[in-house]
Amino acid sequence: MVPTDSPSKSSIKPAILARRNVAQSELFAIESLDLRFANGAERTFERLKGKGRGAVMLVAMPDPDHVLLIREYAAGFDEYTLTLPKGLVDPGEDIITAANRELMEECGYGANRIEPLVELSLAPNYMNHRIQVMLASDLYERRLEGDEPEPLIVETHAIDDIVGLLARDDFHEGRAIAALFIAREKLRSERESESWW
Repeated sequence: MVPTDSPSKSSIKPAILARRNVAQSELFAIESLDLRFANGAERTFERLKGKGRGAVMLVAMPDPDHVLLIREYAAGFDEYTLTLPKGLVDPGEDIITAANRELMEECGYGANRIEPLVELSLAPNYMNHRIQVMLASDLYERRLEGDEPEPLIVETHAIDDIVGLLARDDFHEGRAIAALFIAREKLRSERESESWW
């Protein structure tokens, strides 16, 4: 058995022998990496690289039992999906400011309280994208104009009914599902500790 504090051969990162940009768009670059692993095996991997500004996703709670979801067009699936509000961090913004702006743009609410919940990645074998999930509460009405091509439909759902949401055909984004489960467990834990006192 290998002790957990000593690096094993499989924990040594592969050497990057060469890197090339294969394609570039306004938002992404596709990069090809020629790699040599610690065991001598060589492979070429491709990855999608973002601009590195960061992104936020919000679990916005209009009250202690409900969460705001948005219905928006998802070009990857060519269909409308139900998900959490989210967006890129603009240059010069901190993560809290970006989260509050996105909430105002997409849901028509601001939040007096925003706290970091978790950082999630998506398809880490192919993308270097991470998103900061924020828990927003103590909401107030405030709308900012965003860059959405059409008005988003905002829905309110019980945070305890994640199973009901998963039964829907239009709710399937992994990051949103994980964020809701994590938020629900955090809120349950806080309620239990408050009732214990």
